[in-house]
Amino acid sequence: METIEIKGTIRENVGKKFTKQLRKELQVPCELYGGDENIHFYAHENDFSSLIYTPNVYIVKIKIKRKIYKVVLKDIQFHPVTDKILHIDFFEVTDDKKIDIAIPVKLHGLAQGVKQGGNLYLQRRKILVRAVIKDLPDVLNINIENLALGQTIKIGDLAFDNLELLAQKNTVVVSVKVSRISVEETEEEETTETAETEETAETVEASDEKSK
Repeated sequence: METIEIKGTIRENVGKKFTKQLRKELQVPCELYGGDENIHFYAHENDFSSLIYTPNVYIVKIKIKRKIYKVVLKDIQFHPVTDKILHIDFFEVTDDKKIDIAIPVKLHGLAQGVKQGGNLYLQRRKILVRAVIKDLPDVLNINIENLALGQTIKIGDLAFDNLELLAQKNTVVVSVKVSRISVEETEEEETTETAETEETAETVEASDEKSK
C-alpha cells in the first residue's frame, strides 16, 4: 500500500479558543490515538488534499518533532456548509498488528450482461478488510467478464490472499440489472416470435383447408 507523509506540529493548547484560531490560519486540528497516549497536533489543510480528496487509501507517516508515526485515517469532520476540514482522527498502526481498513474496488473486463444490454451497478466502492500492513493492497481487483444479465457478485464470492473480508457474505458488491431497453427488445422479440408462430399456424391451417 502506498504511503504519504505529513508534517505535524504539537498542539500545546487544545481549548476551543486556540482551536478556532488554528482554523482561521487554515490549520487542521488532529488527534492521534492507538499508541501509549493520545497526541494532539495540527497541520495545514493543504497537506491533507492528497489524502482526503481521492478514492485511494494510504498509510500515512506523520512526522511530529523528530518522531515518525505510521497511521491510518479513522475519522474526519467537515463543516456542514463550507465543507472545510474541521478535525481529523488518526490511528497508529504497527507492522505486525492487523488493522481494519476500507479498500477501493476496481472492476476489470466487460460483463456479459452489459453486452446483452444490461446496466452495471457497482454497489460497494470500498470493502472493509482486516490484514497486516504489508498485505494491504491499493485496490481490490474484481473480474466481471463472466457476470451475466441479472447476476451479482457478493462478498461471499470473493477471496483475496491474506485478507479477511469483514462485510456480510450476502452483501452485493456489483450487479448487472436488466435495463428498460433490453426489456423492450426482449418483449419485441417475443412479440415477433409469437406473430411468426401464429402466421405459420394460419398458413398450415389454410393449406389443410385447401387439401380438403
